[in-house]
Amino acid sequence: MDGAGWPARAAYADAMDESNAGAAPGRAADHPLASARYVALTTFRRTGVAVTTPVWFAPSLDEPGSFAIISVDETGKTKRLAHTDRVELQACNVRGGIEPSAPTFRGTARVVRDAADVASVRRAVVAKYGFQARFSTIADRVGGVVGIRPAPRAGILVDVEPAPVAGSATAAPDA
Repeated sequence: MDGAGWPARAAYADAMDESNAGAAPGRAADHPLASARYVALTTFRRTGVAVTTPVWFAPSLDEPGSFAIISVDETGKTKRLAHTDRVELQACNVRGGIEPSAPTFRGTARVVRDAADVASVRRAVVAKYGFQARFSTIADRVGGVVGIRPAPRAGILVDVEPAPVAGSATAAPDA
């Protein structure tokens, strides 16, 4: 086991093990989306048109109530988040396919670009996804060696409402 990744994986495991069974999720690790392998992140254009992208989605190690997403900066999703922080999320597969029974959750997101914040987001993603997430860092370094400048990264921190949207697949019925 590689020693450099162990502290992050241990912190992630600890965060996932410390659940408040039965309580409304206040920590990202307790949220129903925490165990999803991929999440469909829906951001909104100025016109209100929804744009959905599958992303890696990990509980933040430094902000217990938030989820972390790493992205290339200046992509559509980071640009859309510059004018509205409103997002919707659903568990999905790697290609963004959403099961009909997947509930929709609403949230707010903010883009972070400070090196320390982006590093924190990256640690959370690496803690959950391991080698897959590390590979993108390795690919950036290799690209730098051969003269390909890596694209700058941004972190996205998302605060997700604990209950699904009323009327979504597994939302509790209105009383």
